[in-house]
Amino acid sequence: MPNYRRYRLPGGTWFFTVNLLERRDNDLLIREIDLLRVCVARERARRPFEIVAWVVLPEHMHWIWRLPEGDTDYPTRWRRIKTDLSRSLQRTERRSSVRIRRGERGIWQRRYWEHAIRDGMDMRHHIDDIHYNPVKHGYVERPVDWPHSSFRRYARMGLYPIDWGGPPVYPCL
Repeated sequence: MPNYRRYRLPGGTWFFTVNLLERRDNDLLIREIDLLRVCVARERARRPFEIVAWVVLPEHMHWIWRLPEGDTDYPTRWRRIKTDLSRSLQRTERRSSVRIRRGERGIWQRRYWEHAIRDGMDMRHHIDDIHYNPVKHGYVERPVDWPHSSFRRYARMGLYPIDWGGPPVYPCL
């Protein structure tokens, strides 16, 4: 078994990508978006953290979290969110013999991607990537059209123009 080590940065800001195990033709995350919101809120009540930016797509999601000063434990938070959501769903997914033997559900990829945000430029790049993701994957033409992200909040705060990331608009001649 590999000895997987995660980087620890007390009070750090982190970018995450979390995927469903079966990504092809799977819309679980947006179909169960209200349940996902409840699971995230429940974990934030148990172990606070700030959500800087987020987007949930049908089969994967990206988040930027800022942990409280001195706190490094984002793995427990993710484990609890994934577990809470899994326990709230009916067991209809296909499970491998390994997952059955371990008593695991077949909903989530075991690992997720994390990246420590290094500076303001890195933060801006990752926030832009999060908000552009629904366009990149062909779900919408403009970030504002995707309802499951923090883009509209950022636009209301004046951090993005409402038409950011959409197709170019050419004035009539």
